[in-house]
Amino acid sequence: MNWQVIANSIQQDLNQEFNIISAAKISGGDIHQAFKIHTHSTLDHFRPEQNFFIKINTAETFELFAAEAFALKTLKDSLSCQVPKVIHLGQNTDQAWLVLEYFQLTSKGDDFQRGKDLALLHHTTQATFGFDQDNFIGLTPQINTPNSDWIVFYGQQRLGYQLALAQANGISAQVFNLGQKLISALPKFFETYHPKASLLHGDLWSGNSAFDEDGEAIFYDPVSYYGDRETDLAMTELFGGFSPAFYKGYNTVFPLDKGYELRKPLYQLYHLLNHFNLFGGHYEQQSLECMQSLLSKVS
Repeated sequence: MNWQVIANSIQQDLNQEFNIISAAKISGGDIHQAFKIHTHSTLDHFRPEQNFFIKINTAETFELFAAEAFALKTLKDSLSCQVPKVIHLGQNTDQAWLVLEYFQLTSKGDDFQRGKDLALLHHTTQATFGFDQDNFIGLTPQINTPNSDWIVFYGQQRLGYQLALAQANGISAQVFNLGQKLISALPKFFETYHPKASLLHGDLWSGNSAFDEDGEAIFYDPVSYYGDRETDLAMTELFGGFSPAFYKGYNTVFPLDKGYELRKPLYQLYHLLNHFNLFGGHYEQQSLECMQSLLSKVS
């Protein structure tokens, strides 16, 4: 890794001193390379010697980093807990990178407060569903064209988009046809529930939130847009990792609708289909079983 080239580019763009003294690789990501860099700089609001977090990939991934930076800035303006500050987004002919504020992460902290923090985020609303720009769920494009109708938005830009990709990736006709049938049945899940367009994290599994050394919650790697807040909660339950205190904290601020349990697998299906499109394998069977269960509840 040519750190001097990256440091020179950052310094030139920021018009401030930025020297990378050392770098240590951080494991955990499956798309980008990640490092903790120790720097000497004259950046405002930071010590002369400071650690930062940097993601690096090929120049073609600049669009992914730009989308993440935009979502992080949006969350930082709205979220009461900690979100990494974007320091720099850059690229050259070979590489792209995103430099963020560094946190020493831990799995131990105040999960009750983390639930309250998420609920407060969901109180940030707007009139339409979607976002000011498209982004990426993993490596999959996520379309965020604004729409005032959540059922249309979710049917077309979430389930419909993933199903079209899945068909191209070889998913069975049975799963594809059941998915189309489910999209047609979406109004049945919303007969007494009319969600507001809440600001979402968008990909809130346990790997995208942790705590700092003081036990305060941190949210990162967002795929944000304005949508039904239940989608964030459903994702937290898909792969686990959030304690009962988290949900208790959330409900003290923003109690969930009684129909959430019916819609939860509907929102988890989006991520199951995306995992099929990214990884294949058993996610096809999980998607099929999820669709069958959902349709049995509204038939």
